[in-house]
Amino acid sequence: MLASMLHSVTRIGARRGSSPPAVPDQLNAVPLEAIDVVAAVDDHTRELLQRKPMARRRWLVPRALMIADLTGLTVAYLVAMLLWGARTGPQRLGSPRELALFALTLPCWVIVASVHNLYHRDEERVDHSTTDDVVGIFHLVTIGAWLLLVASRLDGLADPDVYRLIGFWALAACLVPVARTVARQACRRRPTYQQNTVIVGAGDVGQLVARKLIKHPEYGINVVGFVDREPRTRRADLPEHLTILGGPDRLPEIVERLDIERVVIAFSSEPLPDLLAVLRRLRSTGVQIDLVPRLFELVGPRVDLHAIEGLAVLGLPRARPTTIARSLKRTIDIVGASVGLIASAPLFAFIALRIRLDSPGPVLFRQTRLAAGMKKFTTLKFRTMKVDTDTTAHEAYVRETMSSMAENTGAMGIYKLDRSDAITDFGRWLRKTSLDELPQLINVLRGDMSLVGPRPCIPYETENFAPHHLERFQMPQGLTGLWQVTARANSTYGEALDMDVAYVRGWSLGLDLRLLLRTPLQVLRQRSRTA
Repeated sequence: MLASMLHSVTRIGARRGSSPPAVPDQLNAVPLEAIDVVAAVDDHTRELLQRKPMARRRWLVPRALMIADLTGLTVAYLVAMLLWGARTGPQRLGSPRELALFALTLPCWVIVASVHNLYHRDEERVDHSTTDDVVGIFHLVTIGAWLLLVASRLDGLADPDVYRLIGFWALAACLVPVARTVARQACRRRPTYQQNTVIVGAGDVGQLVARKLIKHPEYGINVVGFVDREPRTRRADLPEHLTILGGPDRLPEIVERLDIERVVIAFSSEPLPDLLAVLRRLRSTGVQIDLVPRLFELVGPRVDLHAIEGLAVLGLPRARPTTIARSLKRTIDIVGASVGLIASAPLFAFIALRIRLDSPGPVLFRQTRLAAGMKKFTTLKFRTMKVDTDTTAHEAYVRETMSSMAENTGAMGIYKLDRSDAITDFGRWLRKTSLDELPQLINVLRGDMSLVGPRPCIPYETENFAPHHLERFQMPQGLTGLWQVTARANSTYGEALDMDVAYVRGWSLGLDLRLLLRTPLQVLRQRSRTA
């Protein structure tokens, strides 16, 4: 009973719909040192506490990825021998000596992968995926192919067939990422993958971080609670089991008793010297510590960490890409849009026919949007709504969701407010599959848009922009972008704008390629959620 009372009085706020009393008064009523942290967490966290000592992400994922690499390499080698091997009959896959030589080189592949840090990023970065490993995998298979060639020559074997070697290299570059994707998906389905996480700081930023982590179960983060002496009132969209577990001075104890693997520092009100002393104690435990920088609104994904006489300094990248970089981006847009339009021509015809049969009106929906530099253009989409639909509801919804503290209540995600009375039957399917945006490839070919970039917004939406949101117009607007890939159905309008700005600040060709590779997977994931 006492534990239950402590649990109830130390909540961040009251239940949804009630008027929460002042949180500091609640915490003064019960000393933070008296909280039983194990009794304060939810049942799921207590179940995770029963895991075996080795049942952790840092143990599971590296071994799964190592097995995936070896499997992908072995399959690629055997297929290359089968397709381009010189022998026939029982030795078509190679002589026993050749197979043994390949097997002996496998440890070298693992070493090269370790040098490229391809096994331990998952435990450090919550959003790490196989697309982030593509460059490292390319280096791995290229170096490995050369190692195999050198080993063959040193062993005195005949010169390997050049087509077989190229075939092996190409197959490995394709099969290893596929094997890694399968391995990661298998790991994410296991309780072992989940990391118990505590957030230091229960203010607006700390609670926003908690919301983002909870909305993405693929991150494998189990937020167990907050550590703070002066928390803010609870956000309405946070689960009610999240509680204040104590003050920062109890953090080492909380980490030990709740088997915490990740600590997120999000603007704690604790005096900096005291917080630093606690964090230094945690460094020796091996727990992952993530810091939300004070000026996080300006820090993008391409921030550079360097040093001034050992003092760590975050260097912000240049705000505008070079002329060469812009030209390369435009070249990729032209090639990609051309190939996409040619490949999807039969699909275009099928969708156009279905739209005409489904409801009266034009096939294409035309709307004025803003391109780079806030220049107006006409965007093209397949029509999904009935003709002459009133846009007042969407305008009101945009205004309500501009704040990052707002809840996202749209059943179909932001920008596509669920309006069953106005959406056609076939249009509902088009929205679910995102095929309604296929005609925007024409806009890309015209130069109005890019394949990757901030979403082109409607002019009236800029009425609600904060000044820094206008930075999104420094780059071409895109078919897909950072928020579509990372949080399409989970973010509010304001959060999506912040991610668009983060994309502009951290833009690179590599980022564009990663987002393009992840977009099909996100579309399939979104479709399964709305099915």
